[in-house]
Amino acid sequence: MLQDDKRLPEHLLMRQARRRTLLLVDDEDSVIASLRGLLQLEGYHIIEADGGEQGLQRLAENEVGVILSGQAMPGMTGLEFLRRAKALYPDTVRMALAGSTELVSITDAINEGAIYKFISKPWDDERLRAHIREAFRHKEMADENRNLGAELRLANTELAQVNQRLQQLLATQGEQIDLGEARRLSVSEVLDSVPAPVIGFDVEGMVAFVNTQAQDLFAAADSPLGRFAEEALSPELLRLWRAGHGARCAVDLAGQSFDVVCRNIGGGSAARGKLMVFTVDPSVGQARPVRLPRPMH
Repeated sequence: MLQDDKRLPEHLLMRQARRRTLLLVDDEDSVIASLRGLLQLEGYHIIEADGGEQGLQRLAENEVGVILSGQAMPGMTGLEFLRRAKALYPDTVRMALAGSTELVSITDAINEGAIYKFISKPWDDERLRAHIREAFRHKEMADENRNLGAELRLANTELAQVNQRLQQLLATQGEQIDLGEARRLSVSEVLDSVPAPVIGFDVEGMVAFVNTQAQDLFAAADSPLGRFAEEALSPELLRLWRAGHGARCAVDLAGQSFDVVCRNIGGGSAARGKLMVFTVDPSVGQARPVRLPRPMH
């Protein structure tokens, strides 16, 4: 086809989606000529066919909005043509032009949805033009409703996909939170089982964790938990806390000697807080509770 330079007909390439295209179908040339003369000033793109078979061919070649067909045609009657047009192109608006003697068959076609409106012969020019304009408005409103419906379905589909992704994200975050909580509890349990006093500080210097060994060093009323380092620590321990990672000192508390080391949580950076570990000399007796300085108000 490329070698033979075969192309689509020009009228198909230049077809406009929003053009009001009207298909006139009748076997009488005089009827087609009269209709064309009556409607050509309305701005329609008018296509003509001399019978039902040619009308179907025109529908295959063009995007037709409204069909106006005569009834008494040889070979294929207008009603038969309109029924086939409905089956093949259900979005078209189909109108029949017929005499009053064919009213029964026309009524049946209207009831089954093959025909949108029946126009009797002879027609009134103004009423015919009004019927054609109404048919195009009906067609365009139906098209707009279909487009809105398609956009709504697309929006609903996208919303469902967003909701699904959100649910997956929330589930993932929930799993991460559960894992983080489990890790936090696991770390707390590990530190609580360490056979040495351990005090943990958050990034702001508040005592956020005291294991059982460390809690036993303090009287119940003087627990450092929830207090800032400046309030909770003795001068020696406060200097150690300020010195930061790797600093250590020897401290005598309540008749017991401790080798205290300060470690930053998460390595060398103090961004995640600090741990203070007290190494107890086993040669010294049981430590007695010590009283911390009262908070200054």
